[in-house]
Amino acid sequence: MRIQISHKTTYIYNESAKSTIQHLRLTPRNYDGQHVSQWRIDVDRDCRLRAAEDAYGNILHRLTSEEQHKSISTLVMGEVTTFDAAGIVSGAIERFPTVFYLRNTPLTIAGSELIDFSHNMSVTGKSKLDQMHELLGALHNIMIFDTDATHAATTAMTAFELRKGVCQDFAHIFIACARLLDAPARYVSGYFLRNDTQSQIAGHAWAEVFIEDLGWIGFDPAHGVCPDERYVRLAVAPDYIGAAPIRGARMGGGVEIMDVQISVVDAMAQSSQ
Repeated sequence: MRIQISHKTTYIYNESAKSTIQHLRLTPRNYDGQHVSQWRIDVDRDCRLRAAEDAYGNILHRLTSEEQHKSISTLVMGEVTTFDAAGIVSGAIERFPTVFYLRNTPLTIAGSELIDFSHNMSVTGKSKLDQMHELLGALHNIMIFDTDATHAATTAMTAFELRKGVCQDFAHIFIACARLLDAPARYVSGYFLRNDTQSQIAGHAWAEVFIEDLGWIGFDPAHGVCPDERYVRLAVAPDYIGAAPIRGARMGGGVEIMDVQISVVDAMAQSSQ
């Protein structure tokens, strides 16, 4: 499948900011499940944009603007050819041994309620893969997608207690449970091609779990499926903080408003219209 993506993020300030530094994880990498045909980053301010890799092997751009500004917009556009690999991730860059992803983070610490829930998945005789699929279905059934219930710093424990959240929360809960079941798990940021609309106000997120003899496998509890050709993989990390599309700091600026506009389109369907 050929997927075309446009992702514009604008920060607006009520006072002029003297300078801005941002880390952008907005460029996908090639692996067996996707090939990046074309990709570019545009910034509407005079800035320095330096490409690098972060500790997890994600493509990282460091943006520095030292001119005063009351807004700054970053636009990424490109096309990615994707393949359905039944959720299996192969050919990707790996910087750490799998046991590294058994470590908890502040966003994925599990409380007693989440511990009890995950233990229900630990049934003698079931394979680790079967446990993960059971966990996937259980979370998808009990969690309600609600954009107003949580925020970027909400923990897996809090979101599970609410039984509400967005894809970030679903992924954090799944990761917390997988680690409790002794399965290395990590957070994935990216894009998802929806059937109902091209326009979106946020990217997507899911989890990957390492299964012996199979490797890393994606699980998307927000949709209750393993990723297929509708998914574009951007970055991985132990949780959202390390894979966030944009993180940064500024000097001055006062109150900040962020506006996100994303378009994810099936290029073949678009060309046939």
